[in-house]
Amino acid sequence: MIKKDELIKIFSGNIRNILLQSNLDFEQLQEVRLRVNSPLLIIYKGREYFVCEDGSLHNGENAAYYVAKQEIKETMDYISSYSLYAFEDEIKQGFITIQGGHRIGIAGKTVLDGEKITGLKYISYINVRISHEVKGCADKVMPFVEEEDRVHHCLIISPPRCGKTTLLRDIIRQISNGVNGMTGKTVGVVDERSEIGGCYMGVAVNDLGIRTDVLDCCPKAKGMLMLIRSMSPSVIAVDEIGDYEDVKAIEAVINCGCKLLATVHGSSIEDIKSKPLLQKMITEKVFERYIVLNNDKKVGNIKEIYDERGSIIYREGA
Repeated sequence: MIKKDELIKIFSGNIRNILLQSNLDFEQLQEVRLRVNSPLLIIYKGREYFVCEDGSLHNGENAAYYVAKQEIKETMDYISSYSLYAFEDEIKQGFITIQGGHRIGIAGKTVLDGEKITGLKYISYINVRISHEVKGCADKVMPFVEEEDRVHHCLIISPPRCGKTTLLRDIIRQISNGVNGMTGKTVGVVDERSEIGGCYMGVAVNDLGIRTDVLDCCPKAKGMLMLIRSMSPSVIAVDEIGDYEDVKAIEAVINCGCKLLATVHGSSIEDIKSKPLLQKMITEKVFERYIVLNNDKKVGNIKEIYDERGSIIYREGA
């Protein structure tokens, strides 16, 4: 359940009033985007809308409320409790996670030391991504993820804003707790962008189950190896794999006998096969289940599920 009052207070006074007037169902609100001298935008029920000063939603920008530079500054003051320096390490990565697990993406002028990003200044763009828990959203896929008390290596394939992280979160919770007669298992989560657990001051805000350990704001490749060495997980879960270091760490995870849950951006299994690094894992049948999402009917809609051979074992409507 989204705590509306807790979330709304991070915005500047004007924007806060506009959002309150809109009578939005915050459980259906996915993003709020603020850009200097540009229209106020939201992603609501899977669609983009321009927001007007009276809180009404429109498809066109003509009547939209335009965000002023001062409102960006005011919003950042509220987000950081007037102490941006306290979030210096997170800002280097381009985001801040606030109470409730909501992720604030920020952009502006980068501060460099050689090729290393040391900070951001003149912040002019803010994207508030609302953290949602949908307990039970993985019910449909769990019989394919875990069979006879054995978890399969799973890759969730999804375009942006189709609920892959929400689905991954509920799979983690169910494996950790143990459901439908399955034994609960120790799960290690590498939460590089604080999106899975939505950690606040090191503690996961989202329910990831009673046997789950989280490495927050940790690079995926390093985190997977750290968890293997220190926490003895049966399952490791990561979001948005894709680079060479991730692939090498995945090989280590599998060689240690851990099961892997991961997500990747894509629209189909063919799309993933076209990516050289992932193509190798598909050819070697690393993953035993490929879960493909879309948002045709709702966010997180399960389109298809494939086995390690690429054979369809579930198709929507079939």
